[in-house]
Amino acid sequence: MLELGFKALIAYLLGSVIGSLLLGQLRGVDIRTQGSGNAGGTNALRTQGWAFALGVIVIDVGKALLAVGWLPSLALPGLDPDPQVDRDWLAVTCAIAVVFGHVYPVWYEFRGGKGAATLIGAVAVLAPKALVPVLLVWLGTVMLTGFVGLGTMLGTATLPVYFATTQPDRVAYLVFGLCAAAFIVFTHRSNVQRMRDGVENRARRLWLLRPR
Repeated sequence: MLELGFKALIAYLLGSVIGSLLLGQLRGVDIRTQGSGNAGGTNALRTQGWAFALGVIVIDVGKALLAVGWLPSLALPGLDPDPQVDRDWLAVTCAIAVVFGHVYPVWYEFRGGKGAATLIGAVAVLAPKALVPVLLVWLGTVMLTGFVGLGTMLGTATLPVYFATTQPDRVAYLVFGLCAAAFIVFTHRSNVQRMRDGVENRARRLWLLRPR
């Protein structure tokens, strides 16, 4: 269990490197004081532009690729692989930890983003084909409603369905999908409230049913 705990900690610390806040320090801005106040890619795009947002996505997705694709198999000095730790559970634990670190980063007063881009990076390693329904549902929802947050929540909700239907024997992946869907809804609770209040911003360029 030592390997599991230590690598989960490393994954969490990787997750705590927030792209928007790291790049914001170089630019002299803190996007948590601008726009929606969130440190994620959507607010970065709205407040700082495409180039800044692209850098944010590269960092936030890249750290998940490292945490899930590289870290579980990494040989650490003085820490031998634990034969009692299932490799699926190790990868899933690192995936959850890196997303959790993004939302509650130790380096930035535990105020991070909402975890979507980092989750995408984790899924890209665990099950790349699962990204197809996630992105299709996300795009369809945004095109119909204009709500990016709603698209993110519904897209993530396809993960447990995908794993249950395509890989029912991999319990770790199903648990990951359920945890990811629940956590993303939790991190987007402010979006839900704004939608209920009728004040949520819409992605008008993608919203096909917008008023003409």
